[in-house]
Amino acid sequence: MALKSVTESFAKVIHGLSVGHLTDQVIQRSKRMILDTLGVGFLGTSTEVFHKVSEYSKIYSSNMSSTVWGRPDLRLPPTYAAFVNGVAIHSMDFDDTWHPATHPSGAVLPVLMALSEALPPSPKFSGLDLLLAFNVGIEVQGRLMHFSKEANDIPKRFHPPSVVGTLGSAAAASKILGLSMTKCQEALAIAVSHAGAPMANAATQTKPLHIGNAARHGLEAVFLAMLGLQGNKRVLDLETGFGAFYTNYSPKVLPNLDSHTWLLDQQDVAFKRFPAHLATHWVADAAVSVRKHLVTDRALLPVDHIERIVLRIPEVQYVNRPFPDSEHEARHSFQYVACTTLLDGGITVPSFYERQIHRPQVRELLGKVELEHPQDNLPSFNTLYCEISVTLKDGATFTECADTFYGHWRKPLSQEDLQEKFRANASRMLSCDTVERLIERVESLEDLEDCSVLIALLKGPSPPKMMSKSI
Repeated sequence: MALKSVTESFAKVIHGLSVGHLTDQVIQRSKRMILDTLGVGFLGTSTEVFHKVSEYSKIYSSNMSSTVWGRPDLRLPPTYAAFVNGVAIHSMDFDDTWHPATHPSGAVLPVLMALSEALPPSPKFSGLDLLLAFNVGIEVQGRLMHFSKEANDIPKRFHPPSVVGTLGSAAAASKILGLSMTKCQEALAIAVSHAGAPMANAATQTKPLHIGNAARHGLEAVFLAMLGLQGNKRVLDLETGFGAFYTNYSPKVLPNLDSHTWLLDQQDVAFKRFPAHLATHWVADAAVSVRKHLVTDRALLPVDHIERIVLRIPEVQYVNRPFPDSEHEARHSFQYVACTTLLDGGITVPSFYERQIHRPQVRELLGKVELEHPQDNLPSFNTLYCEISVTLKDGATFTECADTFYGHWRKPLSQEDLQEKFRANASRMLSCDTVERLIERVESLEDLEDCSVLIALLKGPSPPKMMSKSI
């Protein structure tokens, strides 16, 4: 029977994909994504924005509850556990990035972790169940992004995870909960009305909410569909439906299951080495290279000798921040990442602390930066490059260019380096033993019979018991 709509074809794929469709490469790549996302989620629980949304979410109660990662004393209803953990994942802009541009994992993994814990223990969710639902959520996001030429560029209007991530969350939850094809279709329709957040909130504390809301709203859409709420069954077909988010939306019916290929099989994701907007990673690599001409051994950068710094980068307005005042602005500043890398030789988590941002030498260097936008340097994570020229007061100029950074899908992190990133992030909340056990569990996720074993490790250390006093 011929499918009647694009939306129906999505619902059929969500409902029909099985463990047998997973390929070895998809499993291996998605396990790397899961490990990295857990790590940045643990790290994000230390942020101010995480604390604020945790307090907000405590006002809700539910018969079901799920773990907030690394916080054994805090349990929330599944939708709000997904929300809070999603916020944590994106709170430092440290999560994975795909092309077309979106952060795919953060909207999906918190939902699956919350559901696998909150639902009745029978039937058990296996590691393969988790991998399948995770990849369904990733696949839906990628397919939707490929329906728009606009999506190939770094976004200008809507933050992509708040758009496609909401539908990825709904798709993953639909899969793990075993929704019928009709209910999958309804869940997608409802999710579209929950989707979308403007780019104006980039570089603010509100941006991490885009990921948290995508996770929460997708799950809420599924719960509402299960209760019988109905939406437009052609929502993915229409310009007034999902097409409202893109000016050149051109949807296509998905291939039949017997010819299904995973987008993740065709293209890997980028894993970040430091917590900032992905475009700044090209800047950092170019700055490291040019610094070698300016600094020898352990000498300090001769800031007073520098006349000007020219960055030749794509025109991306929300990452053009000449004098950032906050950690979130600094994470979205070509200028700050270039200057801090030149000064310190690299970027780390502490590079975005307030005291680092306002160092006199950093502010002096920022005043010497100029931007140029070559016509061939397009604002796409797949093609952009960064060229840096540093001119000294004696007239000498040093230039270096980066067209691919380590961590990009063309130059992926080694498994060892990915694990080291996870250790550095997760060890801020978990014991070394728990960190190693988590790595082992994710590494063999396809063999895990019961995901509750994984969930137990996410809770973190139990709070110390108070000793009772004798009277």
